[in-house]
Amino acid sequence: MDNMTLKCPVTIKAKVTEDLKSRLAAEIQDGIKKADIELQQIEFHAKRVMAEQAKQDAQGLVALRQQIEEEKQKRFEFKNHMTEKLKETAQLEIGAEIVQGTMERFITVSVGDDLHKLMGSEILLEDGKVIAFRS
Repeated sequence: MDNMTLKCPVTIKAKVTEDLKSRLAAEIQDGIKKADIELQQIEFHAKRVMAEQAKQDAQGLVALRQQIEEEKQKRFEFKNHMTEKLKETAQLEIGAEIVQGTMERFITVSVGDDLHKLMGSEILLEDGKVIAFRS
């Protein structure tokens, strides 16, 4: 066997532009708004469910209240995390490169190839367009 085909990761990076910063900020703000809506829904449903539980079995009320508080806490933690990400996004410098994710590709490796060089591939984007391939 002279060669072998492998599946390897490719890092996707984006060059920071004003457009990218505003798009990232908008996505984060949407996430925060969704968390706010979910918190309102939890609060609304909690009142109804708690009233029903109190009629049926007062013993289960404490466990139900704890479950509701845990769900609310998850949303608050998510909002705090997203608020931090929003601050980080605002501080990104134009022209800097940020990792946006990974994809996979197939490569053919032959005897004598530098595997580390082949595995360290990157694609650089600027406003969604490919501007460079790096190895």
